[in-house]
Amino acid sequence: MATWLKIVFSLFITGIIAAVLVYVFIYNKPHPDYEKLDAAYTLAAADLYNAFTLNKTVSGNTYNGKVIALTGKLSKVEATDSIMVCVFVFNKGMFGDEGVRCTMLPKYREQARKLQPGSDVKLKGYCTGFNDTDLILEKCSIIKL
Repeated sequence: MATWLKIVFSLFITGIIAAVLVYVFIYNKPHPDYEKLDAAYTLAAADLYNAFTLNKTVSGNTYNGKVIALTGKLSKVEATDSIMVCVFVFNKGMFGDEGVRCTMLPKYREQARKLQPGSDVKLKGYCTGFNDTDLILEKCSIIKL
């Protein structure tokens, strides 16, 4: 009976140590500062959107998971609660406008709110993918107005 208790106690201690290590090295891992990262690619928003509409797989392999700097004429700025999204519209689809949607970092919400439709902007953000209607960039910052 004592051997069985030693095994259970050893497994319990090993589990506690494993949980602490997972927390320290994986869960508590610092996130990259996307605002300070250099852009892997600098493109016109229309060119990037067209690349994804022509070949989603190849473009996804190239751009997804990368920081991208986009230039172009801003179509509109959408605000919902605390989220600010800058939108470059290139098509009118069955469910509304289709294009590039850039979710802004909290630091840039007020600057984004002041942007006027039709103004030339340069944004930088992390490309998360194409959902067959919109290309999504997260953690975006304004580089140049």
